[in-house]
Amino acid sequence: MSAKKRATASLSDIAEQAGVSISTVSKVANGQPDVAAATRKRVERLLAESSYVPPKRRQSAPQERITFLTRTMNSPLTLDVLRGAAAEAQAHDLDLVISVHPDDTDLKWIDDLGGGRTAVVAVRPTLDADQRARFRLLGIPLIVVDPYTRPDDVSYSVGATNWAGGLEATEHLIAAGHRRIGMLTGVADTQSSLARQHGYLAALGARGIPADPELIRHGEFSYDSGLADGTALLRLPNPPTAIFAASDFQAAGVIEAARRQGVRVPEDLSVIGFDDQIVARMTAPQLTSVRQPSEEMGKHAVRVARQLLLGEEPMARHTELATTLVVRDSVGEPRVR
Repeated sequence: MSAKKRATASLSDIAEQAGVSISTVSKVANGQPDVAAATRKRVERLLAESSYVPPKRRQSAPQERITFLTRTMNSPLTLDVLRGAAAEAQAHDLDLVISVHPDDTDLKWIDDLGGGRTAVVAVRPTLDADQRARFRLLGIPLIVVDPYTRPDDVSYSVGATNWAGGLEATEHLIAAGHRRIGMLTGVADTQSSLARQHGYLAALGARGIPADPELIRHGEFSYDSGLADGTALLRLPNPPTAIFAASDFQAAGVIEAARRQGVRVPEDLSVIGFDDQIVARMTAPQLTSVRQPSEEMGKHAVRVARQLLLGEEPMARHTELATTLVVRDSVGEPRVR
Protein backbone atom coordinates (compact mmCIF):
# COMPACT_ATOMS: atom_id res chain seq x y z
CA MET A 1 0.00 0.00 0.00
CA SER A 2 1.42 3.42 -0.92
CA ALA A 3 2.02 6.19 1.64
CA LYS A 4 -0.85 8.20 0.14
CA LYS A 5 -3.23 5.28 0.50
CA ARG A 6 -2.12 4.60 4.05
CA ALA A 7 -2.85 8.23 4.99
CA THR A 8 -6.37 8.05 3.53
CA ALA A 9 -7.37 4.47 4.45
CA SER A 10 -10.89 3.98 5.82
CA LEU A 11 -12.15 1.39 8.31
CA SER A 12 -13.54 -0.67 5.44
CA ASP A 13 -10.14 -0.65 3.68
CA ILE A 14 -8.43 -1.91 6.82
CA ALA A 15 -11.16 -4.49 7.47
CA GLU A 16 -10.70 -5.87 3.96
CA GLN A 17 -6.91 -6.14 4.36
CA ALA A 18 -7.21 -7.77 7.79
CA GLY A 19 -9.96 -10.15 6.66
CA VAL A 20 -12.30 -9.07 9.48
CA SER A 21 -15.51 -7.06 9.83
CA ILE A 22 -15.64 -3.26 10.03
CA SER A 23 -17.07 -3.53 13.57
CA THR A 24 -13.99 -5.52 14.64
CA VAL A 25 -11.68 -2.82 13.25
CA SER A 26 -13.77 -0.17 15.03
CA LYS A 27 -13.43 -2.03 18.34
CA VAL A 28 -9.65 -2.19 18.00
CA ALA A 29 -9.39 1.46 16.91
CA ASN A 30 -11.40 2.61 19.93
CA GLY A 31 -9.70 0.30 22.45
CA GLN A 32 -12.70 -1.93 23.10
CA PRO A 33 -12.33 -5.53 24.44
CA ASP A 34 -13.55 -8.93 23.10
CA VAL A 35 -11.17 -9.11 20.12
CA ALA A 36 -8.79 -12.07 19.82
CA ALA A 37 -5.17 -11.18 20.57
CA ALA A 38 -3.84 -12.25 17.14
CA THR A 39 -6.61 -10.36 15.34
CA ARG A 40 -6.06 -7.26 17.49
CA LYS A 41 -2.34 -7.29 16.75
CA ARG A 42 -2.92 -7.63 12.99
CA VAL A 43 -5.48 -4.79 12.93
CA GLU A 44 -3.35 -2.50 15.14
CA ARG A 45 -0.43 -2.94 12.71
CA LEU A 46 -2.60 -1.92 9.76
CA LEU A 47 -4.06 1.02 11.67
CA ALA A 48 -0.58 2.25 12.52
CA GLU A 49 0.59 1.93 8.93
CA SER A 50 -2.42 3.92 7.73
CA SER A 51 -1.90 6.71 10.34
CA TYR A 52 -5.60 6.31 11.14
CA VAL A 53 -6.98 8.48 13.97
CA PRO A 54 -10.44 7.62 15.37
CA PRO A 55 -12.97 10.47 14.96
CA LYS A 56 -13.49 10.65 18.71
CA ARG A 57 -9.79 11.31 19.25
CA ARG A 58 -9.69 13.87 16.45
CA GLN A 59 -12.43 15.87 18.13
CA SER A 60 -10.83 15.77 21.56
CA ALA A 61 -7.29 16.53 20.40
CA PRO A 62 -6.15 19.92 21.77
CA GLN A 63 -6.20 22.63 19.12
CA GLU A 64 -4.29 25.87 19.46
CA ARG A 65 -6.71 28.78 19.30
CA ILE A 66 -6.18 32.52 18.91
CA THR A 67 -8.81 34.83 20.36
CA PHE A 68 -8.85 38.18 18.58
CA LEU A 69 -9.98 40.60 21.28
CA THR A 70 -11.26 44.07 20.40
CA ARG A 71 -13.49 46.77 21.86
CA THR A 72 -15.07 47.61 18.50
CA MET A 73 -15.17 46.41 14.91
CA ASN A 74 -15.77 49.93 13.57
CA SER A 75 -12.12 50.94 13.41
CA PRO A 76 -10.32 50.52 10.06
CA LEU A 77 -7.12 49.87 12.04
CA THR A 78 -8.79 46.95 13.82
CA LEU A 79 -9.97 45.48 10.52
CA ASP A 80 -6.49 45.81 9.01
CA VAL A 81 -4.91 44.10 12.02
CA LEU A 82 -7.57 41.37 11.87
CA ARG A 83 -6.87 40.78 8.18
CA GLY A 84 -3.19 40.18 8.94
CA ALA A 85 -3.96 38.03 11.99
CA ALA A 86 -6.40 35.86 10.03
CA ALA A 87 -3.90 35.31 7.22
CA GLU A 88 -1.18 34.25 9.66
CA ALA A 89 -3.53 31.99 11.62
CA GLN A 90 -4.65 30.29 8.43
CA ALA A 91 -1.05 29.76 7.35
CA HIS A 92 -0.41 27.80 10.57
CA ASP A 93 -3.79 26.04 10.72
CA LEU A 94 -4.79 27.87 13.89
CA ASP A 95 -8.37 28.53 14.93
CA LEU A 96 -9.13 32.25 15.16
CA VAL A 97 -12.19 33.53 17.01
CA ILE A 98 -13.30 37.13 17.51
CA SER A 99 -14.40 38.43 20.90
CA VAL A 100 -15.54 41.93 21.91
CA HIS A 101 -14.59 42.71 25.48
CA PRO A 102 -16.76 44.91 27.71
CA ASP A 103 -15.61 48.31 28.96
CA ASP A 104 -15.85 47.40 32.62
CA THR A 105 -13.79 45.77 35.36
CA ASP A 106 -15.57 42.41 35.32
CA LEU A 107 -13.31 39.34 35.23
CA LYS A 108 -15.80 36.66 34.20
CA TRP A 109 -15.41 37.32 30.48
CA ILE A 110 -11.70 36.53 30.84
CA ASP A 111 -12.52 33.23 32.58
CA ASP A 112 -14.89 32.42 29.70
CA LEU A 113 -12.01 32.67 27.21
CA GLY A 114 -10.60 29.44 28.59
CA GLY A 115 -6.97 28.56 29.06
CA GLY A 116 -4.48 25.88 28.13
CA ARG A 117 -4.35 26.10 24.36
CA THR A 118 -5.62 29.68 24.01
CA ALA A 119 -3.71 32.91 23.37
CA VAL A 120 -5.27 36.36 23.10
CA VAL A 121 -4.36 39.02 20.54
CA ALA A 122 -5.89 42.26 21.81
CA VAL A 123 -6.14 45.47 19.74
CA ARG A 124 -5.85 48.66 21.81
CA PRO A 125 -7.34 47.04 24.91
CA THR A 126 -8.26 49.10 27.97
CA LEU A 127 -7.36 46.42 30.50
CA ASP A 128 -6.78 47.33 34.14
CA ALA A 129 -4.20 45.73 36.42
CA ASP A 130 -6.65 43.15 37.81
CA GLN A 131 -7.68 42.01 34.34
CA ARG A 132 -4.07 41.67 33.21
CA ALA A 133 -3.29 39.71 36.36
CA ARG A 134 -6.22 37.40 35.55
CA PHE A 135 -4.71 36.55 32.18
CA ARG A 136 -1.47 35.61 33.93
CA LEU A 137 -3.26 33.54 36.59
CA LEU A 138 -5.14 31.56 33.93
CA GLY A 139 -1.99 31.03 31.89
CA ILE A 140 -3.43 32.81 28.85
CA PRO A 141 -0.71 34.53 26.79
CA LEU A 142 -1.68 38.15 26.03
CA ILE A 143 -0.30 39.95 22.98
CA VAL A 144 -1.34 43.61 22.72
CA VAL A 145 -1.45 45.38 19.34
CA ASP A 146 -0.99 49.16 19.33
CA PRO A 147 -1.05 49.42 23.15
CA TYR A 148 -2.79 52.38 24.79
CA THR A 149 -0.53 52.26 27.81
CA ARG A 150 3.15 51.65 28.48
CA PRO A 151 4.08 47.98 27.91
CA ASP A 152 4.30 45.91 31.11
CA ASP A 153 6.11 42.75 32.16
CA VAL A 154 2.98 40.58 31.91
CA SER A 155 1.97 40.86 28.27
CA TYR A 156 3.70 41.01 24.92
CA SER A 157 3.09 43.83 22.47
CA VAL A 158 3.57 44.99 18.91
CA GLY A 159 3.16 48.54 17.67
CA ALA A 160 4.53 51.04 15.20
CA THR A 161 7.46 53.44 15.41
CA ASN A 162 5.16 56.30 16.39
CA TRP A 163 7.93 58.66 17.47
CA ALA A 164 9.80 58.20 14.19
CA GLY A 165 6.56 58.66 12.26
CA GLY A 166 5.81 61.93 14.02
CA LEU A 167 9.36 63.10 13.41
CA GLU A 168 9.25 62.26 9.69
CA ALA A 169 5.86 63.90 9.15
CA THR A 170 6.99 67.15 10.80
CA GLU A 171 10.34 67.12 8.99
CA HIS A 172 8.44 66.79 5.71
CA LEU A 173 6.45 69.93 6.52
CA ILE A 174 9.59 71.81 7.58
CA ALA A 175 11.33 70.78 4.35
CA ALA A 176 8.39 72.27 2.42
CA GLY A 177 9.09 75.59 4.13
CA HIS A 178 6.63 75.55 7.03
CA ARG A 179 7.59 76.98 10.40
CA ARG A 180 4.20 77.49 12.05
CA ILE A 181 2.99 73.91 12.32
CA GLY A 182 -0.03 72.79 14.33
CA MET A 183 -0.44 69.35 15.92
CA LEU A 184 -3.59 67.37 16.73
CA THR A 185 -2.44 64.65 19.11
CA GLY A 186 -5.52 62.48 19.55
CA VAL A 187 -6.17 61.06 23.02
CA ALA A 188 -3.60 62.83 25.19
CA ASP A 189 -2.56 59.99 27.53
CA THR A 190 -2.17 57.16 25.02
CA GLN A 191 1.27 55.86 24.14
CA SER A 192 0.79 56.45 20.41
CA SER A 193 -0.36 60.05 20.89
CA LEU A 194 2.50 60.86 23.23
CA ALA A 195 5.09 59.29 20.93
CA ARG A 196 3.79 61.07 17.82
CA GLN A 197 3.73 64.38 19.68
CA HIS A 198 7.28 63.86 20.96
CA GLY A 199 8.42 63.15 17.41
CA TYR A 200 6.76 66.39 16.29
CA LEU A 201 8.48 68.34 19.08
CA ALA A 202 11.83 66.72 18.34
CA ALA A 203 11.63 67.76 14.66
CA LEU A 204 10.83 71.34 15.61
CA GLY A 205 13.61 71.44 18.20
CA ALA A 206 16.19 70.05 15.77
CA ARG A 207 15.51 72.99 13.44
CA GLY A 208 15.39 75.58 16.21
CA ILE A 209 11.65 76.20 15.76
CA PRO A 210 9.93 77.09 19.06
CA ALA A 211 6.97 74.87 19.93
CA ASP A 212 3.89 77.02 20.43
CA PRO A 213 1.50 75.40 22.98
CA GLU A 214 -1.37 77.28 21.32
CA LEU A 215 -0.86 75.13 18.20
CA ILE A 216 -1.10 71.77 20.01
CA ARG A 217 -4.61 70.36 20.51
CA HIS A 218 -5.63 67.19 22.34
CA GLY A 219 -8.80 65.41 21.26
CA GLU A 220 -9.88 62.05 19.87
CA PHE A 221 -8.78 59.92 16.91
CA SER A 222 -11.95 60.93 15.07
CA TYR A 223 -13.27 63.04 12.19
CA ASP A 224 -15.41 65.20 14.50
CA SER A 225 -12.45 65.90 16.75
CA GLY A 226 -10.32 66.88 13.76
CA LEU A 227 -13.08 69.14 12.47
CA ALA A 228 -13.46 70.92 15.83
CA ASP A 229 -9.74 71.27 16.56
CA GLY A 230 -8.91 72.20 12.97
CA THR A 231 -11.56 74.92 13.07
CA ALA A 232 -10.13 76.28 16.32
CA LEU A 233 -6.59 76.40 14.92
CA LEU A 234 -7.66 78.10 11.69
CA ARG A 235 -9.55 80.77 13.66
CA LEU A 236 -6.47 81.84 15.60
CA PRO A 237 -5.26 85.40 14.94
CA ASN A 238 -2.05 83.83 13.59
CA PRO A 239 -3.14 80.38 12.30
CA PRO A 240 -0.71 77.62 11.32
CA THR A 241 0.33 77.12 7.71
CA ALA A 242 0.44 73.36 8.25
CA ILE A 243 -1.20 70.82 10.57
CA PHE A 244 0.04 67.35 11.48
CA ALA A 245 -2.82 65.17 12.73
CA ALA A 246 -2.27 61.98 14.72
CA SER A 247 -4.80 60.05 12.61
CA ASP A 248 -6.21 60.16 9.08
CA PHE A 249 -9.72 60.74 10.40
CA GLN A 250 -8.57 63.84 12.28
CA ALA A 251 -6.75 65.02 9.17
CA ALA A 252 -9.91 64.55 7.10
CA GLY A 253 -11.73 66.69 9.67
CA VAL A 254 -9.07 69.38 9.28
CA ILE A 255 -9.53 69.39 5.49
CA GLU A 256 -13.28 69.87 5.95
CA ALA A 257 -12.66 72.66 8.49
CA ALA A 258 -10.45 74.38 5.92
CA ARG A 259 -13.09 74.02 3.20
CA ARG A 260 -15.76 75.58 5.40
CA GLN A 261 -13.54 78.57 6.08
CA GLY A 262 -12.47 79.06 2.49
CA VAL A 263 -8.92 77.85 3.15
CA ARG A 264 -7.45 75.84 0.28
CA VAL A 265 -5.44 72.64 0.80
CA PRO A 266 -2.55 72.58 0.03
CA GLU A 267 -2.35 76.15 -1.38
CA ASP A 268 -3.18 77.86 1.94
CA LEU A 269 -2.80 74.99 4.40
CA SER A 270 -0.79 71.77 4.33
CA VAL A 271 -2.12 68.68 6.13
CA ILE A 272 -0.53 65.35 7.07
CA GLY A 273 -2.29 62.40 8.71
CA PHE A 274 -1.21 59.18 10.37
CA ASP A 275 -2.19 55.51 9.70
CA ASP A 276 -2.61 55.65 5.89
CA GLN A 277 -6.00 54.00 5.97
CA ILE A 278 -8.50 54.11 3.13
CA VAL A 279 -9.76 57.55 4.18
CA ALA A 280 -6.38 58.99 3.15
CA ARG A 281 -7.22 58.19 -0.47
CA MET A 282 -10.80 59.47 -0.21
CA THR A 283 -10.11 63.07 0.78
CA ALA A 284 -9.77 65.91 -1.72
CA PRO A 285 -6.89 66.39 -2.14
CA GLN A 286 -5.61 62.93 -1.29
CA LEU A 287 -3.85 62.91 2.05
CA THR A 288 -0.14 62.61 2.71
CA SER A 289 0.06 60.20 5.65
CA VAL A 290 2.39 58.15 7.82
CA ARG A 291 1.63 54.50 7.06
CA GLN A 292 1.31 52.10 9.97
CA PRO A 293 2.08 48.47 9.03
CA SER A 294 -1.28 47.39 10.46
CA GLU A 295 -1.61 44.02 8.71
CA GLU A 296 1.97 43.09 9.54
CA MET A 297 1.27 44.00 13.18
CA GLY A 298 -1.56 41.46 13.15
CA LYS A 299 0.65 38.81 11.57
CA HIS A 300 3.44 39.46 14.06
CA ALA A 301 1.03 39.20 17.00
CA VAL A 302 -0.20 35.79 15.84
CA ARG A 303 3.38 34.58 15.30
CA VAL A 304 4.21 35.56 18.89
CA ALA A 305 1.00 33.91 20.13
CA ARG A 306 1.86 30.67 18.33
CA GLN A 307 5.36 30.63 19.80
CA LEU A 308 3.96 31.04 23.30
CA LEU A 309 1.40 28.27 22.75
CA LEU A 310 4.24 25.99 21.67
CA GLY A 311 6.16 26.82 24.83
CA GLU A 312 8.77 28.89 23.00
CA GLU A 313 10.06 32.30 24.05
CA PRO A 314 9.78 35.05 21.39
CA MET A 315 12.93 36.99 20.55
CA ALA A 316 11.45 40.20 21.96
CA ARG A 317 8.68 40.95 24.44
CA HIS A 318 7.85 44.31 22.84
CA THR A 319 8.27 45.03 19.12
CA GLU A 320 7.91 48.19 17.02
CA LEU A 321 7.49 47.91 13.25
CA ALA A 322 8.66 50.71 10.99
CA THR A 323 6.33 53.40 9.66
CA THR A 324 6.62 54.96 6.18
CA LEU A 325 5.65 58.42 4.95
CA VAL A 326 3.34 58.18 1.92
CA VAL A 327 3.43 61.44 -0.01
CA ARG A 328 0.30 62.50 -1.89
CA ASP A 329 -1.27 65.90 -2.63
CA SER A 330 -2.05 67.58 0.69
CA VAL A 331 1.31 69.29 1.31
CA GLY A 332 2.67 72.35 -0.46
CA GLU A 333 4.82 75.35 0.24
CA PRO A 334 3.46 77.91 2.72
CA ARG A 335 1.55 80.80 1.21
CA VAL A 336 3.36 84.12 1.44
CA ARG A 337 1.34 86.55 3.57
